[in-house]
Amino acid sequence: MTNSTGLANAEVLRRRAGGQGNDAVLPTSRSYAEILRENVFTFINYVLFGLGVALVAMGQRSDALVSVGVVLANTLVGVVQEVRAKRTLDKIALLTRPRATVIRDGREQAIDPSEIVLGDLLLVAPGDQIVVDGRVVGNSRMEVDESLLTGESDLIRKETDDPVYSGSFCVTGSGYYLAEKVGADTLIYEIAQGARAFRRVYTPLQQQINLVVRLILLIAIYFQMLLLISARVYSSSLVEIVQMSVVIVGLIPNGLFLAIAAAYGMGAVRMVGKGALVQQSNAVESLSNVDVLCLDKTGTLTTNEIALESVLPWQGSETGLVAALSAFAASIPAGNRTSEAIAAAYPGEARVVVSEVPFSSARRWSAITYAAGDGSYLLGAPEAMRSCLAPGHDLVTLNEHIAAATRLGLRVLLFAQAPEDAGADPWHDADRQPRLPEGLILMGLLRFRDVLRPAVYETLQGFQEVGIQLKIISGDNPDTVAALARQAGMNLPEASAQVSGTDLAAMDPAQRAQIVREATVFGRVSPQQKDELVELLQADGRYVAMIGDGVNDVLALKRANVGVAMESGSQAARGVADIILLKDAFEALPHAFREGQRIINGMQGVLKLFLTRVLYAALLIISTAVVGGFPFTPKHNALLTLITVGIPAIALAAWAKPGAPHRQQLIRNLFHFVLPASLTLGLMALGVYLLYFFFAAETIVVRQLLVEVPPMPVNPRIVAQGVVTSFTVFCGLLLVLFAEPPTRFWTGGSQLSGDRRPLWLALFLLSAYLTILAVPNFRTFFELVTISLADYLFIVTMTLLWAAIIRFTWRRRLLERYLSIKLID
Repeated sequence: MTNSTGLANAEVLRRRAGGQGNDAVLPTSRSYAEILRENVFTFINYVLFGLGVALVAMGQRSDALVSVGVVLANTLVGVVQEVRAKRTLDKIALLTRPRATVIRDGREQAIDPSEIVLGDLLLVAPGDQIVVDGRVVGNSRMEVDESLLTGESDLIRKETDDPVYSGSFCVTGSGYYLAEKVGADTLIYEIAQGARAFRRVYTPLQQQINLVVRLILLIAIYFQMLLLISARVYSSSLVEIVQMSVVIVGLIPNGLFLAIAAAYGMGAVRMVGKGALVQQSNAVESLSNVDVLCLDKTGTLTTNEIALESVLPWQGSETGLVAALSAFAASIPAGNRTSEAIAAAYPGEARVVVSEVPFSSARRWSAITYAAGDGSYLLGAPEAMRSCLAPGHDLVTLNEHIAAATRLGLRVLLFAQAPEDAGADPWHDADRQPRLPEGLILMGLLRFRDVLRPAVYETLQGFQEVGIQLKIISGDNPDTVAALARQAGMNLPEASAQVSGTDLAAMDPAQRAQIVREATVFGRVSPQQKDELVELLQADGRYVAMIGDGVNDVLALKRANVGVAMESGSQAARGVADIILLKDAFEALPHAFREGQRIINGMQGVLKLFLTRVLYAALLIISTAVVGGFPFTPKHNALLTLITVGIPAIALAAWAKPGAPHRQQLIRNLFHFVLPASLTLGLMALGVYLLYFFFAAETIVVRQLLVEVPPMPVNPRIVAQGVVTSFTVFCGLLLVLFAEPPTRFWTGGSQLSGDRRPLWLALFLLSAYLTILAVPNFRTFFELVTISLADYLFIVTMTLLWAAIIRFTWRRRLLERYLSIKLID
């Protein structure tokens, strides 16, 4: 039987061996295996890695290297960013991991919570976390903060046989509790177990891109079927079939995933500097889509601290009231947040106390008596003290002051003095039980406010200005929550709908959906109701972000499209959140919102490049198949991808600027930019290919004879592939300037950006490509044939002609006029 000496060490070992230890702990983040699995083992990676292995088996190692290089880079970026986030989260969890004081063999021992067993006797003091579920034993009395579990900020008094729960904190008092539930049986584990699995939520942009990729995948599968039929008809070799398969699979824009990963990675790096850790790589971009922001009050809007707002003298001067308060706060032995707030505002020197009644949530008052007849003073809630005030107090005016403060979300306490005839100890009866004497002399009113987090006003104002609807979901009283929300800067009318969890539970589904749409403040709601509120908002077509810190917020954090947790919050909340606000930096949220806009705007330009490349390449593959040809080799395709979309995509994502993204941008891009560019480029590339496929071989032989060089065998398909590769590289670099116009000359397909960096990038990439053409080893590696200066002049002329045609097409909106559609700029 457990007693005040606690368990014996031998009994502890026996119970741990019997599976009664506190071994089940919530993970702080995903494992390394999970990160690798989600980034490496994807369908696209399977296909491309499989083709790479096939090329290696056939001796085409260089083709395999360039074909899978982009995939490896994409995977590496994603893994590195998410591993970095995991390590930071694990470090936070380690630094904030509590310690437990257990009594064993009659001695106190400080241990890790994982070493606790069922039946252990634990000691808790002010500031200690309760780490397992149990019940209070002995003559223990304490005030416990259960806000991380329930969302309610009021302290809960615990005495003998009262239950205590893991995840709560002892604020005042001290005592012992017996461990009755450990590991997976604890309340904190039960609440959080539904949210332990890491989730992956796709943003609207990712959903659009996934749709495009799936469509392109269907096209690639269709082309593969045609390729097999063609190979059968023309008796193509196995190596040629695999090489052409690599090019066809290359239509799937795997480089787009690299650009997205790079954009997310750069966004995450920027956000760390602003005070936010991005755990889910797409979270920053996702935040820019939010149109409803749900916030918990306790620990999210507030810091779990209170401050003395003002004092109102009732009898006597303010100077006398302040002197009495400063002495009271400095002298009371059992301090709490209230006395700490008074002491912070009015520091004083402690006096000798001969009698004390500590604060109790049941009594709602505390009192002391000084030695040497220096008086007896009382601080407590109005409802507890009102009936004991001496006759003559203007209770009507007093109630008006209290009501006015309550409407402002302030907490009011009364400070009074015991009458001189109340005796040496007016605070206890004959049985030494606490009691209030009659005839209390009211000295003044104290108004306290919850301390808001820094920059919370500016942050909420910023979200409201961009049209994001705010909703407060809390475990506290709805009226208190509404008043605090007004202090935080929320534009709530006086008659704003305020709903309690009890009211919600009594509604039918249709009423509940309507009130969730209309109301702003929800109080006294359970963790399950928070989760339901977020789900109802999503069912109404809203994109929801949830900000919380406690275990009671975990289900809602996981349900939301974007979950944001405080660093000082519970480990369970940090584990499922997409973004962690380091040092509880609330002001980081607007930066994250703008960073998300930057990512979306950058990806719009990237999508233009990738979609144009995919469509013109598909058109070219179909068109050249008519004459039994194929436009590119795997190395040509890799070179084109790298120079025209790979490097430019990462650069455009990095250089993007924040600002409201265009709605329905994907449709606009498709009809206004992508279709004209891909159609004109595909047709002109086909003309160049056919010209060299049928005629260039003869002209090259003639030129060889004229310079008295022995004629070399010329493969017309290889010549045509090399020339069309150069043509599409030149056009692709011009397309970068059309996608992000540095000057008005380049506008037509896109709006003016004014950023000249894409111009310098295009010139740099052009120089790199010309270097490849000029260096024989590079030219040979990429299978580019040697052609004359006249051929290059022809290619340049065709490139400029294409640029003029597409610029004219965009500016006159020829395709839109032909299709009789109007697109919004």
